[in-house]
Amino acid sequence: MDSSPSFVVALLLGIVEGLTEFLPVSSTGHLIVAGSLLGYTGEQAKVFEIVIQAGAILAVCWEFRARLIAVLRGLFRDPAANRFALNVAVAFMPAAVLGLLLGSRIQDSLFAPVPVAVAFVAGAFVILWAERRQRARPDTVRIEDVDAMRWTDALKVGFCQALALIPGTSRSGATIIGGMLFGLSRRAATEFSFFLAIPTLFAACAYEAVKNRHLITGTGLPAFGVGFAAAFVSAFLCVRWLIRYVSHHDFVPFAWYRIAFGAVILITAYMNLVSWT
Repeated sequence: MDSSPSFVVALLLGIVEGLTEFLPVSSTGHLIVAGSLLGYTGEQAKVFEIVIQAGAILAVCWEFRARLIAVLRGLFRDPAANRFALNVAVAFMPAAVLGLLLGSRIQDSLFAPVPVAVAFVAGAFVILWAERRQRARPDTVRIEDVDAMRWTDALKVGFCQALALIPGTSRSGATIIGGMLFGLSRRAATEFSFFLAIPTLFAACAYEAVKNRHLITGTGLPAFGVGFAAAFVSAFLCVRWLIRYVSHHDFVPFAWYRIAFGAVILITAYMNLVSWT
């Protein structure tokens, strides 16, 4: 299918994007699987994904608007604002460079439900290991707040984010769990993941929009608007919930969800119960 989505499909995919973009479960993986199930794939679907991803990014910008405005006002005057901006910029670079070099090859070979399912399961075991490690060795946590990060900490998280170029890995999962492994508290890693998402996802959206500009038409604007709004609202609610969640809970439930999700795809594919495309 290579046309504009129906309002129902646009609504469902927008909600999927918003709910999964900032959780350690891979929004790209969910969209690939959901698009396959709903029959909405093809070149036009790529443009639609750009639109709903932009809605999810805007939700984070709105939630953290006070912090972002304070940083912009303090640039070149406030050392704390300068350090924060530098950390985000440093963490952004690995994925940006590797994405330009390898992005097309990865899309051609790995953007399909079965490879996504394998990455889902593999990522789940990494989450389980990281959570077990932090419980067993709480002394490894040395950074409780984003403002205490050094540029070297940011760079390590940035390289973890680059792993999310593999669909199904999860950008949020890679940055949050990677941050925890490198000494960030669960809350600090989660908040830095939110801030890092802003330049990363904006850059990805801009690049894909330019790359696929020939596919952008006015005929699908109403449905695209529905998807954008659904992604914004669901992402906004999800971000607020996740901030509260990480204060008292770990990410183990998300790991088991990833295992179950990936197992269903692999089993149905192996038994030919679903023709995944």
